[in-house]
Amino acid sequence: MTEPGRPRHPALLALAGLLSLAVGIGIGRFAYTPILPYMSAGLDLAKSEAGLIASANYLGYLLGALAAAWRAVPGDARFWLLGALAVSGLSTGAMTFTTSLGTFLFLRFVGGAAGALVMVLASSLVMDRLAAAGRDGWAAVMYAGVGSGIAISSLAVPAAASGDGDWQAPWFFCGALCLALSIPVVMLLPRPRAPAQAAQAAQAARSARTDAGDGGLLRLILAYGLVGFGYVITATFVADMVRADPVLQPAEQWVWLCVGLTAAPSVALWGWAGRRWGNERAFAIGCLVEAVGVALSVLGGGIWLILLASGLLGGTFVGLTAIGLIEARHRSGGDPRRNLALMTAAWGLGQMVGPTLAGVLFDSLGSYVVPSLLATAALAVAAALAASLAWRPRAA
Repeated sequence: MTEPGRPRHPALLALAGLLSLAVGIGIGRFAYTPILPYMSAGLDLAKSEAGLIASANYLGYLLGALAAAWRAVPGDARFWLLGALAVSGLSTGAMTFTTSLGTFLFLRFVGGAAGALVMVLASSLVMDRLAAAGRDGWAAVMYAGVGSGIAISSLAVPAAASGDGDWQAPWFFCGALCLALSIPVVMLLPRPRAPAQAAQAAQAARSARTDAGDGGLLRLILAYGLVGFGYVITATFVADMVRADPVLQPAEQWVWLCVGLTAAPSVALWGWAGRRWGNERAFAIGCLVEAVGVALSVLGGGIWLILLASGLLGGTFVGLTAIGLIEARHRSGGDPRRNLALMTAAWGLGQMVGPTLAGVLFDSLGSYVVPSLLATAALAVAAALAASLAWRPRAA
């Protein structure tokens, strides 16, 4: 057996990260999007209720990220990561057994908190070990887990559903998939060696001093939160948009698969762009590309345009997640967990507001056009903030 803390091949570490993000984010969080049309048909959900369920998940994500920033949490990070993966699978599968809106909100809240812990802890554990081995490039494989999980859920949901109103079997199947995919993480991610307490404290102090002195980090966090708001309305409701439009209905089974297939390689693409142009410039360009996709989702009016919009969304939002976290890690003088958690919390706040706002506006206006254009504007502002960082590099 591998000794605790013994370095693993970067490919195995990256695979552990990929599976973690596929479970906690790709399926645990985003399976709701392809399942939502089935829930709407089977339960006659109002759009405001559908948005509230999504926002409960994102509120949990926000609070989970803040909890991950608390360095005094007992136990090692690997223990909490594995626990979060289990909770993600169980809360996903448990959606099968209720029709109560209150219980839906609770389960999605719990799943969101687990997903945030998975994102922060997997990013911290895997990226630190890859960086120590001088193999940062493997991070692209880890973040491809989000797109891989989305693609898996886009195929699993219609395969599990017995009809238009059958929303229960897909939730159960997705929960079982989460638990099954979590098992290899236990073996692939080695136990850490016990760290020296004095060294940890000194590193945390260095990190706090560096964080406080880097004003650009605040703008990066704000831009990251705006992207969280900017992507989430389309990411939550795109399948529902397509089902509601007779012209677009033939594309229903393809739009979410398109998001997943373009999301999986997007981290490598935007990682390359970040190395070539700088993370800040790449982030700004990605925001503008995503803004085009979000606008096209409501202004396009054709199957090929909605597929293009889905591809632009999938091809950017995971890549932006990754390069934003990578840049935050670069701006950290020591332990990056606090900065990664603050970034994730900002993203969570933005994506918590988006679905509820979109649902309320839809019930009032009968359309997703206005909330989607608000999201487009938020992405444009995020692009401007990131571009301003490109002209004022991070503190040395």
